[in-house]
Amino acid sequence: MTEQRRPATLRRQSSLPVWLSIGWRVAGVFALLALAVGVHWFDRAGLRDTYDGHVSFLDVIYFTMISITTTGYGDIAPVSERARMFDALVVTPIRVFVVLLFLGTAYNFVLRRTWEKWRMALIQKNLHDHVIVAGFGTTGSEAVDELIARGTEPRDIVVIECDADALGRAEALGCNVLLGDATRDATLEDVKLTRARSMIVSAGRDDTSILITLTARHLSADLPISVIVKAEDNEVPARAAGASTVINPVSFAGLLLAGSSSHQHIADYMMDLASIRGRVSLRERAVTDAEIGQPLRTIDTGLGVRIYRDGQPHAFCDSECDMLQSGDTIVEIVRRNGDAI
Repeated sequence: MTEQRRPATLRRQSSLPVWLSIGWRVAGVFALLALAVGVHWFDRAGLRDTYDGHVSFLDVIYFTMISITTTGYGDIAPVSERARMFDALVVTPIRVFVVLLFLGTAYNFVLRRTWEKWRMALIQKNLHDHVIVAGFGTTGSEAVDELIARGTEPRDIVVIECDADALGRAEALGCNVLLGDATRDATLEDVKLTRARSMIVSAGRDDTSILITLTARHLSADLPISVIVKAEDNEVPARAAGASTVINPVSFAGLLLAGSSSHQHIADYMMDLASIRGRVSLRERAVTDAEIGQPLRTIDTGLGVRIYRDGQPHAFCDSECDMLQSGDTIVEIVRRNGDAI
């Protein structure tokens, strides 16, 4: 039996404050009422008042309000101006409020879905060179915070999560969010995976993270995918699934703990390098034309610590770093603001 796909909606928190959004709607209602009153006033010769034969401005207001909110006249109608104004300014808003309750119900069941589909299509149209984060738990949320701190616009981040509460926190940051299962092709297609810059997978379970990676790699052969696994023996399956980078926080934490037991400042410096909030940070970039043929140690943009040539890493002390070549990728240490050290 084919599993029925549950419709998902890609959304982003509106940039308008709640009070301003409501204010615009109220202003729109009053603008329509003012337009109707103005038309009736300038065309008052076409109106007849069976009470006194004279159509006043108050009569126009009364007539407009009654015409907008009712389908006709009964045998009993207000005749004094006070009664008419009371009906126009007090009774009519009450009627409008009741009508809005029915419209609100129709909106939730019909109009809202149409609006969400249109808004989702608009967001999808503008999704290019974005970062997809599958999983917004502790690690995923920290990754999003770090991306934003490094200068990535929240609107360029798409968070996929099954937990609505977690999605609410991501949406509050200004990210695009999608309630859905990232292991499914349709979900990743909804977030335009083939147009993404990179993907971070932090599903909380190794098997789920590996399955998400496998699904993403199946849809995009060249997308950089970083995945987090907790068990060391799952690193090989994660790479086999197509992960570009596999991170084991448990192993990394163990290395820091072991190093800090005899060298207390190593862990601090590693955290300094890893975080954008540190005094220095690591940066990866392509070699420039002016640097080709020069040793890694002579670059003036930072402190070169490693190069990648044909996919293979070479430390600054290796002979390969004595002469930079076209296509090399340089890993260097720079100041937090990106300036050379």
